Amino acid sequence: MSFRRAISIACGFAGGSAVLVCAAVAADKQGYFGERCRLRETLAAVYAAQPPAWPTVNGWDYNWDKRDPLSIMNGRKKESAGDIGSPDGENNKPKATRYICLIRHSQYNLKGEGDKEKILTPLGREQAEFTGQRLAALGLKYDVLIHSSMTRATETANIISKYLPGVELVSCDLLREGAPIEPVPPVTHWKPEAVVSAKSYLANLKALSQYHEDGARIEAAFRRYIHRADPKQKEDSYEIIVCHANVIRYFVCRALQFPPEGWLRMGLNNGSITWLTIRPSGRVALRSLGDSGFMPPEKLSRT
Repeated sequence: MSFRRAISIACGFAGGSAVLVCAAVAADKQGYFGERCRLRETLAAVYAAQPPAWPTVNGWDYNWDKRDPLSIMNGRKKESAGDIGSPDGENNKPKATRYICLIRHSQYNLKGEGDKEKILTPLGREQAEFTGQRLAALGLKYDVLIHSSMTRATETANIISKYLPGVELVSCDLLREGAPIEPVPPVTHWKPEAVVSAKSYLANLKALSQYHEDGARIEAAFRRYIHRADPKQKEDSYEIIVCHANVIRYFVCRALQFPPEGWLRMGLNNGSITWLTIRPSGRVALRSLGDSGFMPPEKLSRT
C-alpha cells in the first residue's frame, strides 16, 4: 500500500472508526504497508490532535420535576410502562407545552440605600419600554406576568405591562435576587451582598449563611415555576417572569440539567429575554439566552 493510502486511512481516524485504525496498525506491524509508509508516526500525530473525550453522563432525567406520569401515578411509583395506556394513565399525562419568558430587570440606581431607593434609571425605563414592545410584537397570548417583589423588578414589570393589556400581574417574594449557590470556579469580581461590607474573618461565615438562605428560596422558586404543564392544562401557555440575573441563570442551569454551580459563567443584559420551552414529555429547550438584540446598541447595559 502506498504512503498516500496510509495518509488517507489516518485522516479517516479523525471522523471514522477506531476499529479501522487498529486494523491498520496491526497490518503495519506485519509489514503490509512497506518501508516507505510511516503509518504509525502519522497515526500518532492525528491522535495527538484529537480533543479530549467528553465525560460519560447518566442521560436525561425525565422526572426532574417529579411530574413524570411514568414514575408517578396515584401517589406511587409505576411498576410497568403498560399502565400509561390505562384511562387513569392517559388522564395524568401532560398534553400542553409551557413557554416561559424570563426577563431580567432594567438598569437601576446602584447607589440607592436599600431596595426602595434602587429604582430604575432613565435608561432602565427606556429598556423596559423596548422589552415591552418586543413582547407585544411577538403577538403571543400571554397568560400571566409574574415579577419579583423587589423595586427594580416591579417597576420593570409595570412598564412592560402597559404593552400587554389584560395580562394578570403577580408579585412573588421567592423571585427576589440572591446568591443561589457558591459558583464554580470561584470568582473575585462578585460576592454575595452580605459579604461585601463584612470584615474578612466574617466574610466566609456570612457567605455560607447567604448561600444557605437564598439558595433554598431560589430553589423553591424554581420548583414553583419551572416544571411541565399540569395534566389539566389543555392549551399551550406563555408565561412571563420578571426577576434577576442570578435567579435566571440558576433557573437555566437547573432546567437544562447543567451543574447549577456554573450559573455565574453566563452574563445577561438588562431587560434581556431568556426563553425556556418545557414539553409534556419533560424535555426542556433553551430558545434564547439573554436576547437583547431588539434594543439599540447604545441602550444596552449589564449592571
